[in-house]
Amino acid sequence: SCFLRHARSRDYASESEVCKLESVPLDFGDYHPLKPITVTDSKTKKMNRKGSTSSTSSSSSSSMMDPLSSVLDGTDPLSLFAAAADPVTTTATMDSTRKKRDKDDSSAVGSDFEVWSSKRGEILARYTTTEKLSIVSGSFSRKATTTGSAVSEKVRTRLEELDDLEEGSQKELLNLTQQDYMNRIEELNQSLKDAWSSVQKVKALKIVIQCSKLLSDTTVIQFYPSKFVLITDILDTFGKLVYERILSMCVDNRVSLPDNFSPECVNDTAKETCLNWFFKIASIRELIPRFYVEAAILKCNKFLSKTGISECLPRLTSMIRGIGDPLVAVYARAYLCRVGMEVAPHLKESLNKNFFDFLLTFKQIHGDTVQNQLVVQCVEIPLYLTLYSPAIDWILQCIAYRAPEVLLTEMMERCKKLGNNALLLNSVMSAFRAEFIAARSMDFIGMIKECDESGFPKHLLFRSLGLNLALADPPENDRLQILNEAWKVITKLKNPQDYVNCAEVWVEYTCRHFTKREVNTVLADVIKHMTPDRAFEDAYPQLQSIIQKVITYIYDFSLLFSVEKFLPFLDMFQKESVRVEVCKCIMESFIKHQQESTKDPVILNALLHICKTMHDSVNALTLEDEKRMLATLINGFIKMVSFGRDFEQQLSFYVEARSMFCNLEPVLVQLIHSVNQLAMETRKVMKGNHSRKTAAFVRACVAFCFITIPSLSSIFTRLNLYLHSGQVALANQCLSQADAFFKAAVSLVPEVPKMISVDGKMRPSDAFLLEFLCNFFSTLLVVPDHPEQGVLFLVRGLLNVIQDYTWEDNSDDKVRIYTNVLHLLSAMTQEAYIYHVDKVDSNDTLYGGDSKFLAEINKLCETVIAQILDHLKTLGKEETLKRQSQLALYFFNTILAHGDLRNNKLNQLSVNLWNLAQKHGFADTKSMVKTLEYIKKRSKQPEMSHFTDLALRLPLQSRT
Repeated sequence: SCFLRHARSRDYASESEVCKLESVPLDFGDYHPLKPITVTDSKTKKMNRKGSTSSTSSSSSSSMMDPLSSVLDGTDPLSLFAAAADPVTTTATMDSTRKKRDKDDSSAVGSDFEVWSSKRGEILARYTTTEKLSIVSGSFSRKATTTGSAVSEKVRTRLEELDDLEEGSQKELLNLTQQDYMNRIEELNQSLKDAWSSVQKVKALKIVIQCSKLLSDTTVIQFYPSKFVLITDILDTFGKLVYERILSMCVDNRVSLPDNFSPECVNDTAKETCLNWFFKIASIRELIPRFYVEAAILKCNKFLSKTGISECLPRLTSMIRGIGDPLVAVYARAYLCRVGMEVAPHLKESLNKNFFDFLLTFKQIHGDTVQNQLVVQCVEIPLYLTLYSPAIDWILQCIAYRAPEVLLTEMMERCKKLGNNALLLNSVMSAFRAEFIAARSMDFIGMIKECDESGFPKHLLFRSLGLNLALADPPENDRLQILNEAWKVITKLKNPQDYVNCAEVWVEYTCRHFTKREVNTVLADVIKHMTPDRAFEDAYPQLQSIIQKVITYIYDFSLLFSVEKFLPFLDMFQKESVRVEVCKCIMESFIKHQQESTKDPVILNALLHICKTMHDSVNALTLEDEKRMLATLINGFIKMVSFGRDFEQQLSFYVEARSMFCNLEPVLVQLIHSVNQLAMETRKVMKGNHSRKTAAFVRACVAFCFITIPSLSSIFTRLNLYLHSGQVALANQCLSQADAFFKAAVSLVPEVPKMISVDGKMRPSDAFLLEFLCNFFSTLLVVPDHPEQGVLFLVRGLLNVIQDYTWEDNSDDKVRIYTNVLHLLSAMTQEAYIYHVDKVDSNDTLYGGDSKFLAEINKLCETVIAQILDHLKTLGKEETLKRQSQLALYFFNTILAHGDLRNNKLNQLSVNLWNLAQKHGFADTKSMVKTLEYIKKRSKQPEMSHFTDLALRLPLQSRT
């Protein structure tokens, strides 16, 4: 009870001055902590001084010491290497390396070349079949050979094994589905690796030959491109295994060959093995497997001679002329180009010859043999021609890579001269540089118009042209004519899927170069084509892509929503999941690009509709992450809405938003914060002096928060918002409303559960409750008492709740809270409080230090101290002595900071607590020593001389 009667009277202003850090003027010179550190060459000098060891000095242009360099004693290891190197040899080496690298760069393929692996997935996804496939499978039994057999016997056995494959050791697997077929090919790929790792090289070769043979089979023709992809994967694996095997034979004294080795560096054993492989392959009877397997190990020619690859490529190119089926031949050419680009990209002549050979045989595609085959398989010509695209696209891409304009023009002219050249034209547009195509857009449109309609579909040609124009701009004068010519053809398409595939590409061109009028026309046309028979249901990906492109180019939302057909276009997304995805895209774009807040009614209505769509998609099965994402997007929109000084309109918007987004808790939380902010902005405008109108408005804001908070599920969110909104109400002189918030918070405390979910994990709630209550006490200091409710009614109410709350047995949080209550009560006895709310009279003004008021505080204080001391007694058991020690010191520090220790009883209590803290040897000696030093330091201040006596009464016990 002596505590508050003798609470230390505080002069907060002078205390603040004393506690301020001492300011020392600093001269930084050129140094600034955010300036980049200059790394300098550190030269190491050794100077033998009389009576000193060699020292290291660093010459540095920076006046400040870099903390990282200081660790190195001034010697930066990289600088030392640089200093140690002979500058002449260093320069010479660097020059030669640079020349070598420049030379390599001219011959190697750069990162701007689209590699084959990036096309694999697309081909496998596009060229599929539901028909049954067959595969010839060899029985790979390994014949035992006697160890004593002569070398010639071994060779004969191997050749017989190879012949076996062609003489009936095979069985045909029929009626395979596409997936079974792909699994079987994958098994063969694995068998190849297994055979190789178990040193069965002939078996490996047999597998590769067998797989290559499959490329001559076109019985299920629409699957051929995918079959080519799968089988060439196996060939690539084989080529890599052979190359690495021979390379490993070249390791001499554990030194492997450099990347750009010459044949002279290769030892005889490796060369002989390499030749052996080529001879084995040359003995394969059939053309197609012989071609493919040799092409697969083309790189191995590097081991034999410098000109090996350049001599092989033309020969392999000529071999392809012997393949009768034009589809099989064109894929063989594509494979040769693919291998050629990997091993010798500089040998462009062979690639060009390969293509010109193809042009010469181009008319075969329309020959009788092919036509008969298509009739048997019931395949239409347009579909058949699309099978050529991946191969021709690849060949042309290889030729066009870094090719001069002259060559591209020459090839374009050659294509023009061929009849029915739509297929070629499409590949030219796919493979040539976008800038080259865009500059000649009108020429290409002319060529497209002349193409035969019955062959390759014209809309695909326009799609390819559109893809180029999305990457490069055509001449300005041609832009409108290009759009008109393309759209004339696109709009006549009857098949909705063909139509939308083209429209999707040309929307981007329209958005890039034209105004909202043209974009609106295009969107209207898409709606017209896709609405009949609900065709849009099969085209959601393309329609999504169209929306994405429109919002990429038109990100001024007032302009976007003035496009008449934009919202009707959104109505085509009838499937909820797709609709929500589209809405998310639009909202992400709005949040990313909207720089200034808006009150445009067109934008607000449209975006409210979009946000409502996202909100209404939430149901019991929606994942928490999805809810969080949707809430973030809606909150981003709410924050961007501002009606300026029209605060009433702003509040109306928040009220409407609350009714629309009631299922997303983070949105309701944001709305409460926004309304509180609105009340504070009103106060700022009125400079704290509310008129009758603004006072009523602020009360409306407060009421909004008061009725919204109870609908939230998270208890700590509710508690913190009650406190926050109460503070806002207090700041706006709404005292009875503030009391209502604080009462609501007090009555909610008993409902706090023992465990709460934090980031999906269950955690004890004590720490969160302690933090909240400390914040609450800080606010209660300035809350004036209600004239009808008695002294400190809120503090009493809160203490009763804390008293009745069931705390964990092993927790001391209750006592920590009571100790904080003492801090509050001590502050309440001061003549002038440490802080106030502007235009609100706190209890220091209302009571003016009245003795009855102080007596009430004193009574409260007696109760609190009694509770703390009772709790300390309960901690006297052996297992809780450490906690008793910590709490005793904590309470001691509270008395030290807030009590007047000139009072004998209080002084004695503090000494008892000090002794209790170290009675059982659990005290933190470091803390005790520091506390004692602090007391001695304070004793030197005026009016603190009694601390000298106190220090003498506080013994420090050693741990022993």
